[in-house]
Amino acid sequence: MKAKSFLRIIGFMVLAFLLLELVVESEEDLAIIKYPIIWAILAMLLVFAIALEIVAAALQNILFAGLSEEAKIKFRNAEILRKEKRYGWFNKTYKKMMGAKPIAQEQEIVLDHSYDGIRELDNKLPPWWVYMFYATIIFAVVYMVRYHVFDGIDQKEEYEIEIAQAKVEIEEYKKNNKDLIDVNTVELLTDIGDIEAGKSIFTANCAACHKDSGAGGIGPNLTDDYWILGGGIKNVFHTISEGGRAGKGMIAWKTDLKPSEMAQVASYVLKLHGTNPVDPKEPEGDVWQDPNAPVDNVEVKVIDSTEIQIEMTNDPVVDDLRSKGK
Repeated sequence: MKAKSFLRIIGFMVLAFLLLELVVESEEDLAIIKYPIIWAILAMLLVFAIALEIVAAALQNILFAGLSEEAKIKFRNAEILRKEKRYGWFNKTYKKMMGAKPIAQEQEIVLDHSYDGIRELDNKLPPWWVYMFYATIIFAVVYMVRYHVFDGIDQKEEYEIEIAQAKVEIEEYKKNNKDLIDVNTVELLTDIGDIEAGKSIFTANCAACHKDSGAGGIGPNLTDDYWILGGGIKNVFHTISEGGRAGKGMIAWKTDLKPSEMAQVASYVLKLHGTNPVDPKEPEGDVWQDPNAPVDNVEVKVIDSTEIQIEMTNDPVVDDLRSKGK
């Protein structure tokens, strides 16, 4: 079997593979991986291609054997001529690009001096090299005008633009894929749609222990400043996801709620803070203050003429309770 036959078989198999991948629906996986039967189909096509090449070669030999001696000679000569012309354009172009003189014409470019019998040819530079040299000059001029005369965007600015665009795309991706969040990336949701969704989930799953108002029943009061496992969006999200204290806390909801839903519930729970519901449960845990929250109260005490004491607090609910004598 000739090399052309092997190339035809390889090309046929590649085409068959691509067509099968295009026709067979396999979602994100390759069809040949998702449907192993395709291997059998390709094997059958390979056998068919090999058989076709063998039949074609045998038929050509039979036809050649049926020719007269004169016809066989003409056929062979035609094949030789065809092979010589096959790469004629390539050889002609190659010689033209090299710009070298044929050996028979080298006498025209021999310089009239020699060194120990070694003569020197005055060959011109190859055209491809000359063209590339001119191209580099043109590129340098265009580059200088573009970036140094007209202040085009340089590499640093391109990098900054791409980084800014990437940040926008990341934010858009996060916006459309809310379930990618976890305890480290969760943020407080303020959109009314998210708060309402959190309220619905809270009413359906959490009100039995915390009451609809968050005042607390079996579970603790969610409206005051006291938290058993810490307040803030990250702590509340973690408590909802992983559950409360072992043996007496609430269950982990990560198997029942999506990350986006837990973020909505956590945001709604924090929205209940400071609502002063009717008949609230007694505080449990410790007062928790957000270290990143703005300072609400600043009290300056003058100890003497050279020393002062500053007290800063952020206890809105506790302050309200104290002002009411509670």
